[in-house]
Amino acid sequence: MLKTFKKLFFDPQIQRKRQFLKSLALFRDLSDRDLGLLSQALHSRVYHSGEALFQEGDIGRALFILESGKVDLLKGDARIFQVKPGDFFGEMALLEQLPRTASAVAAERSQLFLLYRSKLDSLLHYHPRIGVVIMSHLAQLLSARLRRVSAAGVSEHAAARDA
Repeated sequence: MLKTFKKLFFDPQIQRKRQFLKSLALFRDLSDRDLGLLSQALHSRVYHSGEALFQEGDIGRALFILESGKVDLLKGDARIFQVKPGDFFGEMALLEQLPRTASAVAAERSQLFLLYRSKLDSLLHYHPRIGVVIMSHLAQLLSARLRRVSAAGVSEHAAARDA
């Protein structure tokens, strides 16, 4: 127990991760202890320029959090979005295990944290507060995205009607 406590509060790598995670809206309501536990659940990975993180059609198993670098999200050969540090993507994989709707490729050397669904399930079981906070923030994020898309669709429909 003491060894785990020391690791959570004195390991420089975990401290760096915890500070980064604290800056993200997805984890904003987690305590320092919760962030320490979460940081242990994350898998850290470096992707090199041009390396695929996942392909469109792959079954989603993890949320990706970009710490440094850039990642392109592609639909076919077209870039639909460029992910910047502090952004996360692939969150639907935490909710359902369905095929990915886009591909992700590192645009440059990129450091990412991955939260696998199995790790989130474990957090929900052993540390329910952490899991509930994450799921609540994901629900808010998805709701806001749906409202934006719905509003854009209404605006496009009105513009087409007025034309």
